[in-house]
Amino acid sequence: MKKLYIQDVTLRDGMHALRHQLSVEKVREVAIALDEAGVDAIEIAHGDGLSGGSFNFGFGAHTDWEWLAGIKDVLKHAKLTTLILPGIATIHDLKKAHDLGVESVRIATHCTEADTAIQHIEAAKKLGMDVGGFLMMAHLNEPKKLAEQAKIMESAGADCVYVTDSAGALLMEGVVDRIKAYKDVLKPQTEVGIHCHHNLSLGVANTIVAMQHGATRLDASLTGLGAGAGNAPLEVLIAVLNKMEVKHNSDLYKLMDAADDLIRPLQIRPVRVDRETLSIGYAGVYSSFLLHAERAAQKYGLDTRAILLELGNRKMVGGQEDMIVDVALDMLSNKG
Repeated sequence: MKKLYIQDVTLRDGMHALRHQLSVEKVREVAIALDEAGVDAIEIAHGDGLSGGSFNFGFGAHTDWEWLAGIKDVLKHAKLTTLILPGIATIHDLKKAHDLGVESVRIATHCTEADTAIQHIEAAKKLGMDVGGFLMMAHLNEPKKLAEQAKIMESAGADCVYVTDSAGALLMEGVVDRIKAYKDVLKPQTEVGIHCHHNLSLGVANTIVAMQHGATRLDASLTGLGAGAGNAPLEVLIAVLNKMEVKHNSDLYKLMDAADDLIRPLQIRPVRVDRETLSIGYAGVYSSFLLHAERAAQKYGLDTRAILLELGNRKMVGGQEDMIVDVALDMLSNKG
């Protein structure tokens, strides 16, 4: 088996769990620790990608450019990567990140909207970047149709396309079916990636079965730090891969130390499977809706779980965070 490519998302997806309030100094410290632990790529940005800081998504303690500045100079092994969502970040933002040393980027779209990523993928390839296509909320598109979306990203120039379980809603067979569908239509040289959330406690299991069926780029984060119940916990994933004797570059003990010493003390809300985060996976809603739904529930005297389930019934997708208050008000009106 080809040596796995481990991409850490602590400093991007993990931003959601920390309300995007990490300091420049802490980002640098964590990036150095991850690099020394041998991960292959470190993704840094606002939780919603470059230029995600806004009233809608939440403002960061710093700009993406402040978080990214100087990081490339301290990395000895890992690629500096970032993520963009078309409609939020522009090609100008992509070029600015490239000038700061970012050499790899994921272009993220909803699982039915790959065509919105074409110009961004093409622009990144012209800059000589490694490019991943990131099809979010993968559970909302059946395997064959999701693979058709992956093909659009590949045709635009993506080096890798991800099955992205943003809601942590997929069961293991759902992951396998989507990986197989990708392998059926993508070129042999196009890599397949997997990004799993942990809302049903399946983040690691789903990542492993994806790997067993051909995924070679695996996402994870220290302590699982991320939206909802978090991502597949990096240190746990590496421990499992070690027991399976699968080849990778990461040092388990160094990751364990970074998880416990650097990340756990930062957590505002414990990243865990609880009644609210379990409801995200159960309802199949975007993991970053968690804090927004909790705030609306507290303000209007509603049950967070009920809001999340209603969001799932309405098939709300990433980018509609501003609609959560409207949903809560509708529920309040109906309750009255």
